[in-house]
Amino acid sequence: MIVVAVIYGVLTGNIGEVGNGAVESAKEAVELCITMLGVMSLWMGLMEVAKTAGVIRKLEHWMKPLIRWLFPNLPEEHSARAHIATNIVANLLGLGWAATPAGLRAMEELAKHPTNGKRPSHVATDEMCTFLVLNISSLQLIPVTIIAFRNQFGAQNPSAVVLPAIIATSVSTGVGILYCKLKSKRKY
Repeated sequence: MIVVAVIYGVLTGNIGEVGNGAVESAKEAVELCITMLGVMSLWMGLMEVAKTAGVIRKLEHWMKPLIRWLFPNLPEEHSARAHIATNIVANLLGLGWAATPAGLRAMEELAKHPTNGKRPSHVATDEMCTFLVLNISSLQLIPVTIIAFRNQFGAQNPSAVVLPAIIATSVSTGVGILYCKLKSKRKY
């Protein structure tokens, strides 16, 4: 794209605009990165405070019935449960960057979970697939990243996306969970 833009700029006599556009875009990219770094630092810090204060542990306790239903083959004492709960809470708050480390740890712990013996070890378990779909669909109550982007680019009402985001992510999460539940019923 860069080569095409430069060639087009030279052929049309607008190479100056191409250069100015590149410099302006680079400036906007740096400003956006700084803004997102601030937002990310704030929310990841709050997640760490919540974890240290025991809030995540309490949320995990409240989410036990949901996690038990979503991951029926996962033992109650399994270490992945805490990481799954942290990931769900971070995603609910729209903090994908804070959800990622917990998601990676959850997947590592789920990979250690013994399979039912009917499935080769290199094949993902139902729990792994369900967690991946749940994480990707990412039900969000507060789409922090989108709000930050909209604010950075001067939207009149950056938080106007909250209700549409709740609706869209609710539907995607619901469909994803339904699909996983239907697929987990099949026998191997």
